[in-house]
Amino acid sequence: MKLAFVVDPLDSLKPYKDSSVAMMREAAQRGHALYAMRQSDLAWRENQVVGYARAIRLTTDTGNWYQAGKAEAVPLHDFGAVLMRKDPPVDNEYLYSTYLLELAEKNGARVFNSPRALRDHNEKLAIAEFPEFIAPTLVTRSSKLLHGFIGEHGDVILKPLDGMGGSSIFRVRQGDPNSNVIIETLTQFGARTVMGQRYIPAIVHGDKRILLIDGEPIPYALARIPKAGETRGNLAAGGSGVALPLSPRDRQIAETLGPRLRERGLLLVGLDIIGDYLTEINVTSPTCMVEIAAQTGFSTAAAMLDALEKRCINAPLTQVA
Repeated sequence: MKLAFVVDPLDSLKPYKDSSVAMMREAAQRGHALYAMRQSDLAWRENQVVGYARAIRLTTDTGNWYQAGKAEAVPLHDFGAVLMRKDPPVDNEYLYSTYLLELAEKNGARVFNSPRALRDHNEKLAIAEFPEFIAPTLVTRSSKLLHGFIGEHGDVILKPLDGMGGSSIFRVRQGDPNSNVIIETLTQFGARTVMGQRYIPAIVHGDKRILLIDGEPIPYALARIPKAGETRGNLAAGGSGVALPLSPRDRQIAETLGPRLRERGLLLVGLDIIGDYLTEINVTSPTCMVEIAAQTGFSTAAAMLDALEKRCINAPLTQVA
């Protein structure tokens, strides 16, 4: 099967930790042909969506982990599957890419995750659909409401709706002399909507990433534990990852959300859980596969390829009306 990965520039990927690379390696071991393109390589022409894709071959050299051929225009429906793995931000260009990918689906392309689902699921705001699992939360651009939320809960987390990797996340306590400037900066003086969440002390034990594959949770979470003096557990912010078996609460959340997200075309999802609370639903480019495999021996990449092959090889090709 020919697999196309829509990713950031290949040279920017970190082969020792990147989940996209882990999936590529698993796919190559199974004999699938690999292609890579950036979202800027997508185009609609002659009534079809094409990708200016480069065939890639993986190497064992960690410094130069791939070899790539020349870019060639390939209709997306000619691939067995197209995996949209471009990292946030979900800006206008990202949205335009989802429109093109959705057009490709109409011509028979299989795209994962579903382009429409990617648009419909803001990774921060999507938790509002599951209020039974979340901590007290506010979404607004109003400084008055944000100050009131801080006053009500005393200790909160503020973050933009389009960030990733822990960027622009602030912990604000009641009476913090910097609260005004933090709110002004995050909301851009009321021009940008942000999220406030009551601070969850269990963050000291880790921000758990739980991966759902085709609606089913894998057996382990990666608890991303903040470094000393830090609130954020994100690995990109210096947190350390510890693989743990799922707790009963983790399973309850995952097994409730999994089937509903699967129905929407979300093959791979990363749930973020702190303590007993769901904090994010990651759908763009969920990661942590490599860390979980290294610590437990469980290959999430293999589970992902199993699900992908089941969806694509064993299912008939249908066109979207």
